[in-house]
Order: sequence, then C-alpha cells, then structure tokens
Amino acid sequence: MAQFRFQDLEIWKLAIELGDRLFDIAEELERRHLYRFAEQVRAAGMSMSNNIAEGSGHGSDKEFARYLNIARGSTFENANMIFILQRRKLIDDMAQKDLLDRLELLSRKIFRFRDTLSC
Repeated sequence: MAQFRFQDLEIWKLAIELGDRLFDIAEELERRHLYRFAEQVRAAGMSMSNNIAEGSGHGSDKEFARYLNIARGSTFENANMIFILQRRKLIDDMAQKDLLDRLELLSRKIFRFRDTLSC
C-alpha cells in the first residue's frame, strides 16, 4: 500500500477521527431528513483532513502552511456547527463538549505544527 507524507502526521490522524464522528452525525441528520445540514457537516468534517493531506503534497513549506491555515479554519467552522447542533437538540451536551474539546485540540496542534515549518 502506498505511503503518503500526511499519513504519519498526528494532525491528519486527529482530523480523520473527527471527520468520522462528524460523518456519523451527518448520517443521523439524514435520517431526520435534514439533508442540507448533513451535507454541510460532512463537507466541513472532510475539509480538515483533506487540506492537511493536500498541503502535504505541495513542494514548499509556505504552500503547506497555507493549507494548514485552511484546515485550522475548518476546525472553527465545525465548532460553530456543533454549537448549532446542540442548540437545535440534535446532539446532547456531552457530545458537544467532547467534539469541541477535540476540535480545540486539533486547532492548537495544527497551529503548533505550522510553526515548525520553515516559511
């Protein structure tokens, strides 16, 4: 199996795990016929890991840092959607806290990793 640079990155692994959780939420939203919201949750959930992966494939640290900024921005987008989900009683308080804690951790780790790049 091919090995890509991003597969070894802790931030990518965390982003993939969060994306899986958000996909589960999106599936539940679809069962409730909230298709547009499910689509948005799924897309934002994938954006974090997609941008980390895509950025790792660019030839310069400067370009990679730009994609990491986008991935970090997606953590904020996801956090906002988690607040909306909880306010609409689509997830409970415990799920909200866990997801927000994980998103905040990922955001910090992306920020720290970006600072290690030479750009």
